[in-house]
Amino acid sequence: MMIAEATERVPLATDGEGVIRVGGTRVTLESVLGAFQQGATAEEIVQQYPTLDLADVYATLGFCLRHREEVEGYLKECREQAAAVRRENERRHPAPGIRERLLARRERQSPAQP
Repeated sequence: MMIAEATERVPLATDGEGVIRVGGTRVTLESVLGAFQQGATAEEIVQQYPTLDLADVYATLGFCLRHREEVEGYLKECREQAAAVRRENERRHPAPGIRERLLARRERQSPAQP
């Protein structure tokens, strides 16, 4: 039996915000790789994210294993961007006193008690 050499597309697409998603779903590459790095099998990843196709998960994992440097560069950019967003959120909404602010907000929104 002879198996013809096939070229298959990698089921990854970059959305308008630069986020890589798997198999035409909303599931991110980071989510799939995070599960894989925590020891999940492709089948377990599909159980976690039922919108994914098993073949797409295997193809994605294979691609990532063959292109480690590129993928690691992308993941590093994602971590840096997340850290920048976190810093900006912390700057805009400082954590000290947050409980008091939330309780005060609740008081303002609650109807007056007789």
